[in-house]
Amino acid sequence: MTNQETGRQQGTVRPGYLAAAGVFAVGMMGTTLPTPLYGLYREQIGFSELIVTVVFAVYAIGVIAALLRAGGFSDVLGRRPVLLCALGLAALSAVCFLLEGGLPLLFTGRVLSGFSAGLLSGTGTAAVLELAPAGRGERAGFAATAANMGGLGLGPLVAGTLAQYAPWPLHLAFLTHLALLAAAVAVTSLLPETVHRSRDRPPLRPQGMVVPAEVRGVFAPCALAAFAGFSLLGLFTAVAPAFLTQTLGVHNLAVSGAVVFCVFCASACGQLLMGRVGTRHALPVGCLVLVAGLFAVGASLLLASLPVLLVGAVTGGIGQGLAFRAGLTVVSTLAPDTHRGATISAFFVVAYAGISVPVIGIGALAVTLGLRNAGLVFAGCVTLLAATAGGFLWRHPPARA
Repeated sequence: MTNQETGRQQGTVRPGYLAAAGVFAVGMMGTTLPTPLYGLYREQIGFSELIVTVVFAVYAIGVIAALLRAGGFSDVLGRRPVLLCALGLAALSAVCFLLEGGLPLLFTGRVLSGFSAGLLSGTGTAAVLELAPAGRGERAGFAATAANMGGLGLGPLVAGTLAQYAPWPLHLAFLTHLALLAAAVAVTSLLPETVHRSRDRPPLRPQGMVVPAEVRGVFAPCALAAFAGFSLLGLFTAVAPAFLTQTLGVHNLAVSGAVVFCVFCASACGQLLMGRVGTRHALPVGCLVLVAGLFAVGASLLLASLPVLLVGAVTGGIGQGLAFRAGLTVVSTLAPDTHRGATISAFFVVAYAGISVPVIGIGALAVTLGLRNAGLVFAGCVTLLAATAGGFLWRHPPARA
């Protein structure tokens, strides 16, 4: 009997997997709110493009640390308490940005945001999957990954639009997010708990990278595809606004936010297409589509063309979405119930390594080569990685997919 059915018998209908997906999206939204605002912070505080990428990387380091140290906590404590903790950390991050008066609070806010995203990535995905009624597993899988990407995409869109057309450009977006977080906390408190243990609770200790034997045969190729796709997301999330301003001459913050939103929206579309393509083929096809998107991104820098950049964002986002959802579906499906949250967290560790390490490289190269040439080097390196991953997965698709 499902939790929803139990609630109906008791006279109370509790929120289901779509509500959990909404909570997941609201939490992830906060992690990308600063994206179109970095230029304003640079004018106010005064720092280089390298510092922008370091601020972004600090967030990713926070994500990875949370995934490694607490990725399996929801398997022991339950999904709901960990979700509430993640939302609380997101609220503290927003407060840091509201009180920001220099780099220390920026770094603190990004670290807290990373901790929040690290807890949400595995726990939110597991909660959405487990709250789905029988027969809706595929829909729940799409809801979980779409909530992740949709939340990440809404952050820059909302922040850029408010900063361009509303008062308090560095504050209103975070006040709005705090209001949404309050609503998310209320919804989370009503969600059914999906982790129930008949025995005494096992000790709560960090598990690190947990990849059970049932998943090891498919984990590496799935995670490699995620790494390549998240590298593209890191490019757009961390430095795309600077590319738009310095290379393409676009100074409208709403446009910057919309461009970043496009890549995440395209990712959600790619995830929706995965059901038609099939898990077995979506991994290699997604990597190859990602390669085409990276070619377009490189061409946009050479031609200084916003339309070509948009083509690259949409194409690369679709490829990332295909590969990401296929990999996550395979890994989460094969993971045993007792380690599902920890296994999904391990998958996200590899993905977030892709979103952080290459971006730091762009910032370092930009100091000597300039932002445009650094972007071209990045596009070339990630294209090679995605092509290699796609070729391997085409020849050796996950046998149990």
